[in-house]
Amino acid sequence: MGRYSGPKGRVNRRLGAMVFENAGAARALEKRPSPPGMAERRRKLSTYGMALADKQKIKYHYGMREAQLRRYFAKARAQKGNTGDILLVMCERRLDNVVRRAGFTVTRLQARQGIVHRHFQLNGKTVNKPSIFVGPGDVITLRNRPNVKKLYREIVDSSSRQSIDWVSFDSKDLEARVQALPTPRDATVPPIEIGRVIAFMSR
Repeated sequence: MGRYSGPKGRVNRRLGAMVFENAGAARALEKRPSPPGMAERRRKLSTYGMALADKQKIKYHYGMREAQLRRYFAKARAQKGNTGDILLVMCERRLDNVVRRAGFTVTRLQARQGIVHRHFQLNGKTVNKPSIFVGPGDVITLRNRPNVKKLYREIVDSSSRQSIDWVSFDSKDLEARVQALPTPRDATVPPIEIGRVIAFMSR
């Protein structure tokens, strides 16, 4: 169960994008938008460097390991349709991403931690794998434990939620329902050229 646990602010600065959403990483990018390292004039990134950066944005944004992203890519390439679009939709369908986007948590790392600690149920069954794919009709709820409900009630009440078309969220009952599959335009990954990523990963 590997995930990145190093300095998140440095990753945001290196990629020049808000791939990690926690407050410290966000402040690091705002205060010092330049890449970490010695202050010197940096050469323009090569095509390879830009493609690598775009791939890293996807990996860090959705909290995946390199091998996991490669598996997603292999599955996307084996399906009919645009490989890049299919890859982004797969990333959006991850349970930890849906928990975050529904409004249960403020960050994906927070969502992942809650799932691993078995705070959530999918269609009435307790789950602990953040990478589960959800689909239309799936219902995400909290386990019926007072301490768990109190924790997420405080998060929901203290944070602002942006509504999304493909997931409905009942803030009173703390229940999210997947209404439809997301589209590539629903992806929240920082701006990238997905075609460049697919070419890079096809090498």
